Amino acid sequence: MTLLRLIRAVPEQPVPVPRVLGVDDFALRRGEVYASVLLNMHTHRPIDVLPDRTAETFAAWLRAHPGVEVICRDRAGAYAEGARAGAPDAIQVADRFHIWKNLGEAVEATVVTHRACLLEPEVPEAELTTPAPDASPPVPDGVLDACGRERRLVVRTRERFTAVQQLRAEGLSLGAISRQLGLDHGTVRRFARAGSVEELLVKATNRTSTLDRFKPYVNQRWNEGCRDAAQLHTELRACGWSGSVQTVRRYVHAFRATAAKAPTAPAPPKPRRVVRWIMSNPDNVSDEDKAQLKKVLARCPELDAAAKHVRDFAAMMRDLRGDRLEDWMRRVQNDNLPALHSFVTGIKRDHDAVLNGLTLPWSSGAVEGAVTRIKLLKRMGYGRANLDLLRSRVLHDT
Repeated sequence: MTLLRLIRAVPEQPVPVPRVLGVDDFALRRGEVYASVLLNMHTHRPIDVLPDRTAETFAAWLRAHPGVEVICRDRAGAYAEGARAGAPDAIQVADRFHIWKNLGEAVEATVVTHRACLLEPEVPEAELTTPAPDASPPVPDGVLDACGRERRLVVRTRERFTAVQQLRAEGLSLGAISRQLGLDHGTVRRFARAGSVEELLVKATNRTSTLDRFKPYVNQRWNEGCRDAAQLHTELRACGWSGSVQTVRRYVHAFRATAAKAPTAPAPPKPRRVVRWIMSNPDNVSDEDKAQLKKVLARCPELDAAAKHVRDFAAMMRDLRGDRLEDWMRRVQNDNLPALHSFVTGIKRDHDAVLNGLTLPWSSGAVEGAVTRIKLLKRMGYGRANLDLLRSRVLHDT
């Protein structure tokens, strides 16, 4: 407590107004209370902490500290509005990381839409079997639990989607829905924008699993007649797998519901894995993954076009060639890629800041680093009850 009192007693030194300012938010109570940190982008040092992340508070700070010429920010509309109101002559620069993240979200939506292209076509006739007349179609992997019931995640996703869509149809705003259902605003926005509940379930249930590498072995043993999940689990542990028997039971349950054999061909890649291949530097992708991606792109012209647009955008961002942005957006809109069209629409709403982000050398990496340090301070106990104490610690942190 003596150390804390000494820290709080240190008088604040006058901080000159930076020419280039960075701003980002951080959570005091995740999903409920947020604050903002401001950085001098020349020195990478915090210069102030604001009590919230509203446009009005940010604009008031800029009016009280004239002289800011460049403002580095994320894609949040509040900071953009606050910058326009408080420093109308300042140049706004959208952070390249957040631009790239938004593009990745559009690519993920595109891959989910064309997930049928991830399957290998033309299964050999010898491997095809006719299901029993009363057999139900196979349930997608990840939907059922080990007892054959829908997982709680799946049930919750269906219930939330129905509730959000119903309230949205009644004319309620996203904020009102968020308050009524007790959900984070981002969660409500994601459920409101989804075209169907299946789109949400694909993202929620098709994540990479530790069992993926061993599924061909499980399929082979199942086709050989081994129906005991515990026995399969024992054999997998002998092969080096450390997962639980419930994971094995959940995976093989889909085979119990149908007379068809387990697939002998390699399982298709997960959508998020394909997104990672498309969004990664080709030099950082293994030859095996490159071969799989090449097959997927050859089966789907839309995904192939999306991958080419991503490569062009990456080159534009790496070389700071913002002059190519207009042509890139025009080419995207000529293709049948609705998710990328939405990404382009978002760029148009924030055109000048995105163009500056793809042209000027400034970025918000230092601000993200400051937010990470603040998270460490929060774990040490700062900011839980007193924002002034956290602010003092941030500004005096070396």
